[in-house]
Amino acid sequence: MFVHDPSAKEQGGLSVGVPGEILGLYEAWKAYGRLPWYRLVKPAIAIARYGYEIDRFLYFQMKNTEEAIRKDEGLREVFMVNGTLLKVGDICRDIKLANTLEKIAFFGASVFYYGPLGADLIHDIQEKGGIITVEDLKGYKIRHTKPISAKVMNHEIITMPVPAGGVGMIMVLNVLAQYRSAQALTGPLGLHRMVEAMKHMFSARMNLGDPDFVEIEDVVSKMLSQSFAREIKDRINDSTTFDPSYYLDRWNQTNDHGTSHVSIVDKERNAVALTTTINNNFGALFRSVKTGIVLNNQMHDFSIPSNDSTMPSPPANYIEPNKRPMSSTMPTIILENGQLKGVMGASGGLRIVPANIQVYLNHFIHRMDPFESILAPRLYHALVPNILEFEKWDTVSGYHIEVPLEDRAALAKKGHVLQALAFGAKCQFVVHHLPRWPQGETVVKAKLTGVSDPRKEGEPAGY
Repeated sequence: MFVHDPSAKEQGGLSVGVPGEILGLYEAWKAYGRLPWYRLVKPAIAIARYGYEIDRFLYFQMKNTEEAIRKDEGLREVFMVNGTLLKVGDICRDIKLANTLEKIAFFGASVFYYGPLGADLIHDIQEKGGIITVEDLKGYKIRHTKPISAKVMNHEIITMPVPAGGVGMIMVLNVLAQYRSAQALTGPLGLHRMVEAMKHMFSARMNLGDPDFVEIEDVVSKMLSQSFAREIKDRINDSTTFDPSYYLDRWNQTNDHGTSHVSIVDKERNAVALTTTINNNFGALFRSVKTGIVLNNQMHDFSIPSNDSTMPSPPANYIEPNKRPMSSTMPTIILENGQLKGVMGASGGLRIVPANIQVYLNHFIHRMDPFESILAPRLYHALVPNILEFEKWDTVSGYHIEVPLEDRAALAKKGHVLQALAFGAKCQFVVHHLPRWPQGETVVKAKLTGVSDPRKEGEPAGY
């Protein structure tokens, strides 16, 4: 599909994977929902029909994607007026999307997967060179999988299984737990140990793929095992870092950007961690003119064969019909002694897993408050390329985020090749503050703190 035109893997009709979000949400509602389906969709209809203000972060992404928006009739229709991008504070409306959502609200997911709405969407995908058919929509199946659950650092971490990224976070935390103290994970040496553990993790995860197509049980078991964590800890040299060849394998990593995460806790302390993505910013860089839907470019998350000997691609993640690609998404729920302790997740492609690891360490190990845990500057390493990214930027919200110079200097002395990063993953974090009740005392509901990452102009909401 892509060997003669690699760009088709990132944009246009061929880059679109069969959309699963509507059916996934609908199935979750049927299993657990209390309110009528229409009532849940109604707020989204209102936002599309009556509009929302363009905020600074969305405008930043629009400017970065202006050329693609200008080229596509569907994107121009909602994000431009008379050939000019909407500005911060302008109202953006999408009447076609509102009409689409109204049909989904009244008729459920069937109108999308079996009805005229799906047929309209398929028409527009094929107009852009795609090969998805109505039969592909009808054949889409939701996969119900058991979450990964592991005890690590005095918490039970419940997160998404492969092909999502949760196993990577547990592996890194298991490795860092081998150091036996929070003090061992502080300062430049603690950062070095964390980065080295992440590099080993990114190497190991390259052997993973959709478990319906690839035998990954042994790899996952190894990544979650304490013996493997000890082995990795013994391979971490406190004095130096190494070239990628030291970390077992060398594959290229897929990346994604067009992702959102929401962490939710209700009054009964039920918790939801939900990550949704169309992969890159503005997905496949086109919007269906019939339905108003911006299409994903999820095919970009698959690997394809490569002749580059320095960066071959992992066969476990090659394209096959009905296969799901590897993803960095990792919605996560954290328990302590069986009680809800936190809900977290992030957007930001390959930086999602490192970001979640650092937020967890900041709050639960280094005892930062929830907001400090989110705001603290982060480091990112994906093994290939052999670059340690450090945040150094001013967010659209007005915060300056920068890894301290003394930390960077110490890491450079250990051989890390540092590169400034003018953005970062965005985490959404809810903390359930469990009081330490004396035995026999009446327990009342504990306080909740919600934090939305200021790297992206979201806000926590509650009532």
